[in-house]
Amino acid sequence: MKGTLAQVRTYERSVQLLMVNQFTINLGFYMLMPYLAAHLSGTLGLAGWVVGLVLGVRNFSQQGMFLVGGTLADRLGYKPLIVAGCVLRTIGFATLGLVDSLGALIAASAATGLAGALFNPAVRAYLAADAGDRRVEAFALFNVFYQAGILLGPLVGMVLTGVDFRITCLVSAGVFALLSIVQIRALPARRAKDTKEKEEGRARESVLAQWGGILANRPFLLFSGAMVGSYVLSFQIYLSLPLEVRRLGGDGEFGTVAVALLFAASGLSTIVGQTRVTAWCKARYEPGQALVRGLTVMGLAFAPLLLATAVPVPASGVALWLLAAVPPMLAALLLAIGTMIAYPFEMDTIVRLSGDRLVATHYGLYNTICGVGITVGNLLTGASLDAARAAGVPALPWIALLVLGLACAAALYALHRTGRLSEPVRSHDPEPAAA
Repeated sequence: MKGTLAQVRTYERSVQLLMVNQFTINLGFYMLMPYLAAHLSGTLGLAGWVVGLVLGVRNFSQQGMFLVGGTLADRLGYKPLIVAGCVLRTIGFATLGLVDSLGALIAASAATGLAGALFNPAVRAYLAADAGDRRVEAFALFNVFYQAGILLGPLVGMVLTGVDFRITCLVSAGVFALLSIVQIRALPARRAKDTKEKEEGRARESVLAQWGGILANRPFLLFSGAMVGSYVLSFQIYLSLPLEVRRLGGDGEFGTVAVALLFAASGLSTIVGQTRVTAWCKARYEPGQALVRGLTVMGLAFAPLLLATAVPVPASGVALWLLAAVPPMLAALLLAIGTMIAYPFEMDTIVRLSGDRLVATHYGLYNTICGVGITVGNLLTGASLDAARAAGVPALPWIALLVLGLACAAALYALHRTGRLSEPVRSHDPEPAAA
């Protein structure tokens, strides 16, 4: 960890602050969100469909507004969108803990989702801009801070929620309020390179023209489509892996501990190994090659679960616990390793495919595409889990996820071999005529 912190100190102050910001953002978010559904259904006594509606509004408002958030960041500057997102999440999280009417809960949930849509593309575009030629290494460090927040947040939330969920909401809101103040005072203003060029005399494109240009960027869209599978696969640590643990190990204390260990294994392995894995891959592979290998590892992460389906399920005892815990744990570790390999090169590739222009907007559209893919992928995964149980074919979902990973890796390999993951050649606009 000392080596990681020493590496962080070699970057500009803005990059260091963005990494700490992301840790704090995830800390505040994950101390609250895992316990929100229980609060809505238990403390407030809302029906299941209402709980799903409130949570769904948050997800929809975030995924649906990523493109808008990225566009605003490119037009107005990165700092205002980062600050606005944190302020909005402060209001949203405080409201979730203080109200009980459905309308207010939906409004607060929408606000927290919109907040993420505002600051997520801006943070990544800002980091890419200020990291310069060290983007890959910067995004590797960024992922360490990102995962550390995910790992610590639920633990803090568990302690606070044990007292009162309203305290969790207010503490989380306080974290975002403090973060807003720190960024207002300490984060330097930063604008997109192409925005500066427009201010120097070139005509600014309309938003629709900019979106049309991005939608015409075929390599970027193909890359986005190929990477959707990585998000579907990585999300299984929250969906199919815990369900598999509980299917075999039950819903008692063992199942709870085993699921917690899944999350811990994933987060800790990233914190410990991310920078080493990135340095090793960068020294040996081109970005496209690293992406292919990362997706391949993520697909193969489901091989232990597939092999486990060939083992007779013990009636009870240590053998049952091992069968319930070990294959999902191996899958979680392999998913973490695959993500460690791919993520820094993935973020860097988006910048390269954008031609270093409208970077936040590209990140926004990319997040929207992947968000839609996660939703569809989770629906299909859930359907395959149900079908597997009904048909008595437990291997079905693991075969499907393994094939998905290998298919996405093959798509990335084709894009890499045809040169579509390389930075596009930018045509230089004519200089404006002298007055």
